[in-house]
This record gives sequence, structure tokens and C-alpha cells, in this order.
Amino acid sequence: MTQTDTTPPHAPDAVRICLPDDAATMALGRALAPIVRTGDAVLLHGDLGAGKTTLARALLRALCNDPAMEVPSPSYTLVQTYDAPGVEVSHFDLWRLDGPGALVELGWDDACEGIVLVEWPERLGELTPPHARHIDLVVRADGGRDAILRGWGADGGAVARAVGNDTKQAGEQA
Repeated sequence: MTQTDTTPPHAPDAVRICLPDDAATMALGRALAPIVRTGDAVLLHGDLGAGKTTLARALLRALCNDPAMEVPSPSYTLVQTYDAPGVEVSHFDLWRLDGPGALVELGWDDACEGIVLVEWPERLGELTPPHARHIDLVVRADGGRDAILRGWGADGGAVARAVGNDTKQAGEQA
């Protein structure tokens, strides 16, 4: 069962969502899809293995209305682009990027006209969009994760409720 703690850990609008497993992390991705809009930058923070790519895949599949869509990690290509209905979505993995200067060559400015999803956003530096929506993924000692949503406003609480409902329904079907 997914638990929600709306106590603000870092920002006034922060929402903490407890994700016990990969299924809950994927439920979070699906819950974010109806909220993410053209011009949004979704920044995924977390250590290696924290679930950034799992979350990104679920979000991209939901945005593209294709639950079976192949979503390769952009670790080596640095960016993968997807045509979602009505918007282009660019998934950046900046792990191997030296700094924000290289983003110009990757088409960062054009990508920001659609939706950008960024793993390792710390490497954006001064290119970090001021209106970005942040998700911090933290691995807990029990193997689960905490997702802390910052910059989502009232949508953060709605996402937390949707994740709880999605996880509950998935558990009931199993």
C-alpha cells in the first residue's frame, strides 16, 4: 500500500509519497501523465538505482498512450525524443554530461518548447528552468522508495491520491 505524508520536507508545497516497490513507482509515473503539460520540465533527482528510469519509462508510456512502448535509457544517446499526442517529449539523461554547455548541441532550447524529462538535472546548472517540477527519489532501508514532489502545487496532493488508488487497484487485481 502506498502511503502519503504531506509534511513539507524542503518546500512549502512538497509532498512525500512512499513507494514500496517498482509497481508503485510506475503508478506514480502514470499518475503524473495527466498533469504534465507542454512547457513543463520534470526533473528527476536521486542516486544510481533510485528508480529514475523506472519512473521515466512509466511516465513516457502513459504520455504516449502506449503501455508496451519500448523506452530505452538515454544513458548513451543522452536524449531520446517521443511523439506524445499533441506534444514532443524529450527524455534527457545527463549522467555523462560535463556541464550545461553541451546541452545546446543536444537541442535543449527546442526541447523545452515541449515537455522535458531530465535524469541527473544537477548538471543543468544555470539552464535549470525556474518553473521546473522536481521529484526526489530516495531509497529506504526496506528497499522501497520515497518520492518527494516539489513545485507541483496542488497537483502534488492529487498525484499522491492517484498513486494510492492505482497501487490499491493493482493489488486487488493480483
